[in-house]
Amino acid sequence: MSDLTGAEWRKSSRSSSQGNCVEVAINYPGIVAVRDSKDREGATLLFTSHGWDAFLVLARVTR
Repeated sequence: MSDLTGAEWRKSSRSSSQGNCVEVAINYPGIVAVRDSKDREGATLLFTSHGWDAFLVLARVTR
């Protein structure tokens, strides 16, 4: 999947006031898209839903 024109992006609830944020789109079945809010035309990471859940679990454990 590379066409993300219908993505519904939302910023992380942990966004900093300086704009250092990530945005996620979860409106595609089975896929989670992640991008840098300061570089919206830049690279986008795509995760499976299961891969994203695993990432979040590990991120919570290591912070």
